[in-house]
Amino acid sequence: MTVEALRRLAPGLGVLFALGLLARGITAIIPIGSHLIVVIGLGVFMANTLGIPDWAVAGVKTHSLWLEVGIILMGVTIAFQQVVDAGLQVLLIVGVAVCATVLVVEVLAREFFDIPEKIGSLLAAGSGICGVSAVAAVAGSIKPDQQQIAYAAATVLLFDAITLIIYPTVGHLLGLSDFVFGIWAGTTMFSTGPVTAAGFAYSRNAGEWAVLVKLTRNAFIGVVVIGYVLYYSRRGSTDATVDHTWRYLWESFPKFIIGFVVLMILGSAGVLSDTQITALDNASNWLFLVAFAGLGLSIDIGELRESGIKPVGVVSISLLLVSGLTLSALLYLF
Repeated sequence: MTVEALRRLAPGLGVLFALGLLARGITAIIPIGSHLIVVIGLGVFMANTLGIPDWAVAGVKTHSLWLEVGIILMGVTIAFQQVVDAGLQVLLIVGVAVCATVLVVEVLAREFFDIPEKIGSLLAAGSGICGVSAVAAVAGSIKPDQQQIAYAAATVLLFDAITLIIYPTVGHLLGLSDFVFGIWAGTTMFSTGPVTAAGFAYSRNAGEWAVLVKLTRNAFIGVVVIGYVLYYSRRGSTDATVDHTWRYLWESFPKFIIGFVVLMILGSAGVLSDTQITALDNASNWLFLVAFAGLGLSIDIGELRESGIKPVGVVSISLLLVSGLTLSALLYLF
């Protein structure tokens, strides 16, 4: 990164860091919950009252990068054997939940709510895989118009904001274990940022499981994108070829997962010292704080109001159904 780029980003990064420090200060004085939830709230308040100054916009927009780097560094604290032990059952739950969500949203959108086909597909991908990132990935392959993308993205963002508050609340009311809550959130919430925030707001262990499961789910994006490419190409809605299909697969795959897995293996193999692991873990915690400040600043309440009743209805029914059945299965199995 050049000196000029750093100068351009520094003011916005300063805003993110300042909000993070303020959130930590507030929760140190007033025990009102996780500082991660508080910093998101501060960001939402600032974005929708004072607004983001022009000089801070560039730095604030980097918040998703810091989330990804934070997740990569968090990998050193995850025990590889723990993942292997729970792997098959968790993978099965994630796979079933992803398929169920995509199918339920598609059926509801087409058969019951009379929503345009491509909006239904964008909602299915966003709900089933990784939120707005999945909406963007699928949009790049099926070529919807900009208004359709906006409807789907706004709907997903609305549910990101809602589930960020509701999931920890329900988890505490039901007395869910850290393990069950983490898998439940990682399997059924939408975007990676809110999943991470909700998980760590519940507990450290819940956060680690939530992120791990969410990354597993994110890896399905390539399969879903290819599926939609093939479906719409047969209908003449896209110009997919074999080369394009593989390009979509690679471009849509969340590559930071590779870094997470590498550090998880290195941490479990004893390659890194305890001091190095602690340092990376602390860096991850601070990066999460900065990332969630930016997540809050990216939530425009005015835009959320424009999502429309039909898309909200489709996603609400799907989320209640899949989330409820997933939680029931987790409580039965674990």
